[in-house]
Amino acid sequence: MRSKLMEMLESRKVEMIEIRRYLHENPELSFKEEKTAQYIIDFYKGKDVEVQSNVGNGYGIIVTIKGGKPGKNIGLRADFDALPIVEETDVPFKSKNEGVMHGCGHDGHTAYLLVLAGCLIQLKSEIAGTIKIIHQHAEEAPPGGAKSIVESGVLDGLDAIFGIHLFPIKPAGYIGYRSGYAMAGRTYFNLKIQGVGGHGSSPHLANDSIVAGAHFITAVQTVISRRLNPFEVGVITIGSFDGKGTFNVIKDSVELEGDVRYMTVETQQLIEKEVHRIVRGIEAEFGVSCELTYTADYPPLYNDPKITADVKASLESMNDPDIKEIFEGPMLSGSEDFAYYLEKIPGCFFYIGCSPKGVEKPYFNHHPKFDIDEDALLIAAKSVGQVVCNFSE
Repeated sequence: MRSKLMEMLESRKVEMIEIRRYLHENPELSFKEEKTAQYIIDFYKGKDVEVQSNVGNGYGIIVTIKGGKPGKNIGLRADFDALPIVEETDVPFKSKNEGVMHGCGHDGHTAYLLVLAGCLIQLKSEIAGTIKIIHQHAEEAPPGGAKSIVESGVLDGLDAIFGIHLFPIKPAGYIGYRSGYAMAGRTYFNLKIQGVGGHGSSPHLANDSIVAGAHFITAVQTVISRRLNPFEVGVITIGSFDGKGTFNVIKDSVELEGDVRYMTVETQQLIEKEVHRIVRGIEAEFGVSCELTYTADYPPLYNDPKITADVKASLESMNDPDIKEIFEGPMLSGSEDFAYYLEKIPGCFFYIGCSPKGVEKPYFNHHPKFDIDEDALLIAAKSVGQVVCNFSE
């Protein structure tokens, strides 16, 4: 099965590229991927598989491939939403939807997985176990699609789950992995501070919300510098301070928005506790009232150590000339809602190098000029196919 699958993938490389380019030209934002979802469903028409649509809180699609032999049940996931970005690349398949761009590689994720799934369907009689293909909507916009798909119960009974992400960290042919905590969790917060407005000449008759907000900005950074173990990773960012008013008027209210990143659940809990404590202290110290919205978007992504070691060993055994190196990468401070799958199902999320050829400093994901080396699509398909074969033995 392994050699058959690799030959089939090689023969369909052009198809992967064509699918990726079609999707790149026709991107859709999170929770609005109606046409993309229909394109995916149409791909499976006439194929001997079960297709479930509108899974979760949006356009999620689950395709079940039942193997001809008993074995493990595994899941393979690719996301298919785009970003609200005006594309600045100079490619003939540039986005036709102004202000929307596949600037993170999800077009490539979907393209490789469609072709891989098509090949696995053809080989289903030789597959041991069941494979669930997860075409996931809305990875980019919290609450995301993964959490709702997990909660739907459609993935209950899976023994392992796998996913990849295209990153221009290295050229095509380089595959990165990280055992244990691999990507950061993320929390959004919004703080509204209500004071008492007044004239700048009479501050004693007012209660300045800007001063209270400024104190919060300073105090909250001490959570990282003074409450967090220096060997742990945490970041608190204030991205917005809406306090514009008139130069001689004491503002009665302000609104702040921010972002918290952390690498472990323990750090997440500590930071949340301390932020709430600081807000209560500001209310007491400045006599203001505060309304705090604190929402954990995505948890830290945790790769099962045993399964990750198996993935590494499996990839290293491929002896494929297209694969140059399997390397252990650093923890990444970005977030990924694949973490919700890994909270319930042991698995591994790894990285496929895709830096465009001849580019010394490639643009990273989410940049208006982000692009990939399309050779990475075949690398992704073969590496995930290898993992499937390994777990089907």
